[in-house]
Amino acid sequence: MKVSISLGGSLLTRSQDADSYRRYAEALRKLKRDGHELVVVCGGGLPARQYIKIAKQLGGSGELQDRLGILATHLNALLLIAALGEDADKRVHRRGGEVARHLDGKILVGGGHMPGSSTDYRAALFAAAMGADLIVNATDVGGVYDRNPKTHRDARKMDALTFTELERIIGENVRQAPGEYDLFDLKAVRLAARLGTPVVFVDGTDPQEIVRAVEGGHSGTVVRG
Repeated sequence: MKVSISLGGSLLTRSQDADSYRRYAEALRKLKRDGHELVVVCGGGLPARQYIKIAKQLGGSGELQDRLGILATHLNALLLIAALGEDADKRVHRRGGEVARHLDGKILVGGGHMPGSSTDYRAALFAAAMGADLIVNATDVGGVYDRNPKTHRDARKMDALTFTELERIIGENVRQAPGEYDLFDLKAVRLAARLGTPVVFVDGTDPQEIVRAVEGGHSGTVVRG
């Protein structure tokens, strides 16, 4: 199976040490051993949010804030490449054309590219470039809820929904801003819908849930149709 994974930066940077990167590298290696072709796009996480906050305080433009976030995604991508060792292509991929050219059995790792474009959207673009069978969105939330579960204790998680339903939920509940693409970027949803590529949302705080998103048995949310 060809899989494009949007790996939340908060997962990689939550412990601020090498162990997080090693844990996700182990899960990705398992998928590679099982014959899956992988592209992984890293988010910026805590470093991105910290630098964006400082940029706001300094009066930096939205574009400048995005550029700081992009650089943070590249740092995370390089650290994940280090953790993957010989299983990873050594380049940080930013463009779909690069992905299409370098699908050679190695795990490809990417980051952000253009201001105004999230890593979720980058994962969807890479899915298009590789002809992906699946997009996996791994964050610290266990799926798609009808409302933000971090602020609404009665939020209801859904096991499955359509792209149209997901777009409505995002539009009603999510603020799309630099460093704050909570849940999933709307542009990424629309591109995945055009591609007809299912998206699985899982709680990636357990790296094995990413494996289960691809191979079955996950407890997240599937979006299709």
